[in-house]
Amino acid sequence: MGLNEKPLSTLHEKASYDLADFDVPTGREEAWRFTPLSRLKGLHNGKAEATGQLVVQAWTPSGVSAEWVGREDPRIGRAYVPADRVSAQAYNAFEKALVITVPKEATPEDHIKVELRGGGADGASYGHIVVVVEPLAQAVVVIEHQGSAVYADNIEFVVGDGASLKVVSLQDWEDDAVHVSHHHAQLAKDATFRSFVVTLGGDLVRLSPSVSYTGPGGDADLAGVYFVDAGQHLEHRLLVDHSQPHCKSNVDYRGALQGEDAHAVWIGDVIIRVEAEGTDTYELNRNLILTDGARADSVPNLEILTGEVAGAGHASTSGRLDDEHIFYLQARGIPFDEARRLVIRGFLGQLIERIEIDEIRERVMGAVEAELAR
Repeated sequence: MGLNEKPLSTLHEKASYDLADFDVPTGREEAWRFTPLSRLKGLHNGKAEATGQLVVQAWTPSGVSAEWVGREDPRIGRAYVPADRVSAQAYNAFEKALVITVPKEATPEDHIKVELRGGGADGASYGHIVVVVEPLAQAVVVIEHQGSAVYADNIEFVVGDGASLKVVSLQDWEDDAVHVSHHHAQLAKDATFRSFVVTLGGDLVRLSPSVSYTGPGGDADLAGVYFVDAGQHLEHRLLVDHSQPHCKSNVDYRGALQGEDAHAVWIGDVIIRVEAEGTDTYELNRNLILTDGARADSVPNLEILTGEVAGAGHASTSGRLDDEHIFYLQARGIPFDEARRLVIRGFLGQLIERIEIDEIRERVMGAVEAELAR
């Protein structure tokens, strides 16, 4: 297939299934200017051979199906068209796609779990997952990434009329892992989508969540927490494309950084098209820089093409710990190191508490505690 007729936005002008439609990035492009291409291990230029050892397993509750299909399956690529070269490379290189279907009006008692575990960073792996939640159904999906890998993939979330989907995506890779991923949610009329991204591990992780609407009344909430250590590059690039009237979106990502050359990148793009009257949207990114040598780049963008909006705003802050908060706790007899941990824990914990699955929430808080203890 050739170029998609409808550009994603003026900041994401190209969408295509065809790898040849994308030039090899040089780092001068707006979409790639923050990403250290030399650390992608060939995912961006076609030199990454598909010889990686990555195992994908899925556990589904009763009534929910999980099947492996070829790319000729009509459900593949229905909701998402690759928006950059790595995404197109992943789309053209995967062997089998995992399709999970929650049938109409179903409300599974337990969550769906997908585990991806890498066995080494010597070769690359490519993947594709589709989650279909049919009309009026409800589901919770947990996607966990562990081990060591060089991995590029696309995940499609297709949420039907009046359906609800909650997703927790955990990037807990080993220190040498490279992961470039696109998560796209397509919301039908009155659909609800809740996403929570946790990114902790990996040498370089670049995750691009995006949302589009096919009917009015859609409601998307995108939250994320990341902790960046010395030498790590963790990048989150979000796009919410409002093309239907009376839809909502809310974005809230928070990160903490410590150590030399710790680098966090957050890009938040929201476009409100002419036909998207009554849109209500807000995006927020906050970063705590805990040590010298760490760097946070945060760029919120709004493209508003109609004057008939219910609300539209964005905010971004990056800074040190608040001395007043630390002083307040120390004045009550709490030692400095413990006061510091309490402030950071509270900063990230406000979002982490929104994870509804107890075992995942406790695991994430434990991982944050381990980071703070370093």
